Amino acid sequence: MQKLTIKIITLLLLVFMSCAHNKEIQSLNNGDILFRGNQQRGLSQAINKVTQTTRETNYTHMGICKLANDSVYIIHASSKNGVCMEPLMDFCRPNNDTLYITDIYRLKTELNVNINSALTNAINLIGQPYDDTYIMERPGYYCSEFIYYIFKSDSVFTLNPMTFIDPATGNFHTDWVEHYQKLGVNIPEGMPGCNPNGMAAEGKLDFITRIQ
Repeated sequence: MQKLTIKIITLLLLVFMSCAHNKEIQSLNNGDILFRGNQQRGLSQAINKVTQTTRETNYTHMGICKLANDSVYIIHASSKNGVCMEPLMDFCRPNNDTLYITDIYRLKTELNVNINSALTNAINLIGQPYDDTYIMERPGYYCSEFIYYIFKSDSVFTLNPMTFIDPATGNFHTDWVEHYQKLGVNIPEGMPGCNPNGMAAEGKLDFITRIQ
């Protein structure tokens, strides 16, 4: 009897979680921007260390939502695959990693942004390489540069001087030092760029919900 009760409770919890998850997915619109965060690993931690604006914007990656045939896809510039389009949950849980969080944002209505044009731009860039130098003049795109570029004609987001300095120490973050040493490239401190935390906090987006 006790085992049966446990099974019933487990089933009810799974049903509840599935309903809640479906509700979050149903709230997605074409052109929504998804921000993903993971402070636990490698450059994800380094990105957040030098770009975090508030505890609500601890993001390290981002992409744009594309709805097609009752399915949800995210187009984004992936360090592994370059610019690609993949199912929502592959974006939210890369390699089934549960340490990630994903938040949905939507461009403010008063901006009158041409979402269809931005999505066309995004689709046309699929297959482009990832730019791991984060220097905008270089070939390819990094995640926030990709989003900046596809909305560039509507002047949605702005560029700012980049920093790779850990505010806790006043020195370049060690992960960034190692990253650029491997590339054989000088750290592009002060060069124009963008990052997920800055774009989420720029005031152009409304927070919708978090995908659990």
